[in-house]
Amino acid sequence: MDRFRIGDMTLHRIEEWQGGFAPPAAMFRGFDEALWQPHEHELVPDYHQAETGLIYGFLQSWLIDTGAERILFDTGAGNDKERPGIPIFGGLQTEFLDRLGAAGFQPGDIDTVVCSHLHIDHVGWNTIRSDDGWKATFPNARYILPLGDRAYWDPNDDSAEPSATGKAVNAGVFEDSVQPLIDQNRVEWAEDGFEVLPGIDLFAVAGHTPGHLAMRVHSNGDSALFVGDVLHHPIQIHNPDWNSQFCEDQDRARESRRAVLEEAAQRGSLLVPAHFGGVHAVRVLPEGSVFKPVYSPERLA
Repeated sequence: MDRFRIGDMTLHRIEEWQGGFAPPAAMFRGFDEALWQPHEHELVPDYHQAETGLIYGFLQSWLIDTGAERILFDTGAGNDKERPGIPIFGGLQTEFLDRLGAAGFQPGDIDTVVCSHLHIDHVGWNTIRSDDGWKATFPNARYILPLGDRAYWDPNDDSAEPSATGKAVNAGVFEDSVQPLIDQNRVEWAEDGFEVLPGIDLFAVAGHTPGHLAMRVHSNGDSALFVGDVLHHPIQIHNPDWNSQFCEDQDRARESRRAVLEEAAQRGSLLVPAHFGGVHAVRVLPEGSVFKPVYSPERLA
């Protein structure tokens, strides 16, 4: 689904990239084949490529149109960027901005950009290359970024030390997709409880990164949770203790994931992760000590 509603707000999915990413055994810490197999039938082909054995993933942004304001949540990997840590996301030449246009929006129409965290595939379209270096892609937008990630990913700040994996995959990201915005005084730094607009607020889901923020959207009795990389794949709904290999704090990531799933199940909120294939968003039901995703498109409306 590329367009649906939450109350009085319209949500648009803007795709950047899709494809096979990694085998599940390499993607998830705590992977157990015996826990994967019972669910494989529901994951193929939308979430897992049986022929390659790879997790099927997407890079995509979410545009929330309130009628008066337009908010873009996460900005993918971006074009023209060197990414030695994850080469598959380096040197991209995608039609992301054309797809934004096809949804009815130009970069100048975006009022607010929110980045859930400062990873390679969530900040890339913050900036585009120009003759003078990197400039803001969305010229009229305020950029809301997580304060808890600022020092952690800044290569010139020694106050925090990313993991070896984190440092490798995020090489060059802060320099071309965050620092230019700081230099241009375009950034508002956010923490838990930050109100983006009435009915839209950010809350802390630390673990994947120390400052990771998710976004609650409430409108006319309905709600959605935009959760970034709290979940990478539906198998983590069935097995919420499985972290991705990219989670900086494994214990806190598990705690945040369970908290998000519990809230989604209790409130009936639409769960909108960053990288899901299929219908790209799910409802969640409790199932014993874990949870069950509901993929049916009619349940999304």
